[in-house]
Parts: sequence; structure tokens; C-alpha cells
Amino acid sequence: MSSNGKPNPQPPAAAAAATNGAGAGGPPKMYQRPIYRPQAPAKGRRGGRSSCRFSCCCCFFWAVLVVLLLALVAAVAGGAFYLLYRPHRPAFTLSVARVNKLSLSSSATAPALTDSIDFTLTAKNPNKKLVYLYDDFTVTAATAANAVPLGEATVPGFLHEASNITVIKATVSAAALGVDPTAASSDIKKSGTFSITLDLETKAGVKVGGLKTKKIGIQVHCDGIKVAAPSPAPAPAKKKGVKLTVAKAPSKAPAVAEAPEPSAAVADATTSPPAATTVARVCQVRIRVKIWKWTF
Repeated sequence: MSSNGKPNPQPPAAAAAATNGAGAGGPPKMYQRPIYRPQAPAKGRRGGRSSCRFSCCCCFFWAVLVVLLLALVAAVAGGAFYLLYRPHRPAFTLSVARVNKLSLSSSATAPALTDSIDFTLTAKNPNKKLVYLYDDFTVTAATAANAVPLGEATVPGFLHEASNITVIKATVSAAALGVDPTAASSDIKKSGTFSITLDLETKAGVKVGGLKTKKIGIQVHCDGIKVAAPSPAPAPAKKKGVKLTVAKAPSKAPAVAEAPEPSAAVADATTSPPAATTVARVCQVRIRVKIWKWTF
């Protein structure tokens, strides 16, 4: 109480607490802080990411495992095939090259080439159990220095039996073929020899018993071939007359001398056949693999 006999007023917080306690009919209540309980992570976010990563890793692992198994099976099958059959590439040898005709126009800007060249090759299959199946061959020839084209030809394909030797003949020709004037004048010689190359391209497959493989491209390349232009025709021989004399008859009739008659005309001289060039060059056999737009 105060000095004047009046009670002192209570603070507002104490008064409110006293009022609440009195109204509830019990002691005043204390404020309690709520207990923190950690929540589990949401399944839609972190759980989905972890499962996705796990599935990707599993797919990659199985893909690598399948590739390795396929490579192992292919290696085993290839080794077994090699041990059983001992495969070897076919061998091609160029034996004869002959230039039958060769003429190059004297134009300084656009010379034209006309030629005809015979080639003889031997194809050998060294395998004892493998049979080669060849499609048609495309044969092309060119000069060795500047690759001036000399023409092309086509040779029919054939079945190359095991341990067999087949002779291939082709005539590469060109008629009024436009060539580069500088390269042609330096590479093509009308006298003497010059070097050329020969290429044969085809597709070949292998047959083993009743099994046939898919055909792949191959190229047969022959280089270092020396050929010579045919020699010019000799000058025609001159026509000569022949005198005929008649012996005297045993009777007394006067002898009659016949006038000389010209002899029959001499046949026109022809060009001597060109000499064949014996080459005996072993050609290279290359495998041509095409992947989309590129050929290797």
C-alpha cells in the first residue's frame, strides 16, 4: 500500500496473468516452445535423381559388357576360322602389256588422245578350301608421272576356284579423249618407253562350302609398267617393170619380140605388229571399304 493508505497498482503483465489464472480456476500457465522434429526428404526430388543415376549406370555397364562379349566371340571365331582354313589374299601378276595404237593430236590447247593397249594378267587363288566370287572388273590405265588417263575397259567377273590360276585379258582404249596438254606432252612419248599404271576394281566375296560372305570392294594396282609406242609403218616400195624375152623358134619364121609388160602391183605395206612388253609385275591387292561417303 502507498503512504496515503491506497493499494499500489500492479504491472499490466502481472495483472493479465492474475486475471487469466483466476478465470481458469488454477495457477497461471507457462509458455512452452514447440519441439523441432526433422522431416524426411521428399521422394519426388532426391530419390528420383538417385534412382535415375543408378539405372543409367546399370545400362552403361550392361552395354559395355555386351560389347566386350561380342568382341570376344568374334575374336574366337576369327581365330578358329584362321586355324582351319589359313586364308590368303588372291595374287595378281601382270605378264604382258602391248600398245597397239597411240596418237596424240598436236593441238596446243585441247589435245585429243586415241590409243589401244592390251594387257594380260594372271590371277592365282592360293587357298585350298576358299573360293572367290568376283563381280565385273573395271580396268583403267594412266601414265605414272602425271596420271594422264589412257582409257578404260570392262572384264566379266568369274568364279575363282581353290588352287586355280586364271588368265585375264583386257584391252584399254580411248577415242579422242581430251587430256591436259602439258602433262600429256611430257608423259606420252611417241618414241622410246614411258611408264604407266593399271588399276582393276571389283567386288569380291568368299565361299566356304555352302556359306557365302558379303562382297567387299577390292582394288588391284599395278605400277612400274614400261611400254613403248608402236613403230611407224615403213615407206611403200616402188613399182618396177619386168622385161620378157622370147627365144627364137626353130622354124624359119621370124621371131617376134613381145613388148615388156608391167608387173603386178605390190601390196601396200602394213604397220609392223607392235612388240609385246614382258612385264612380270606383281600387283598389289587392296581392300576398299566404304563408310557412308568415304572410301578407304
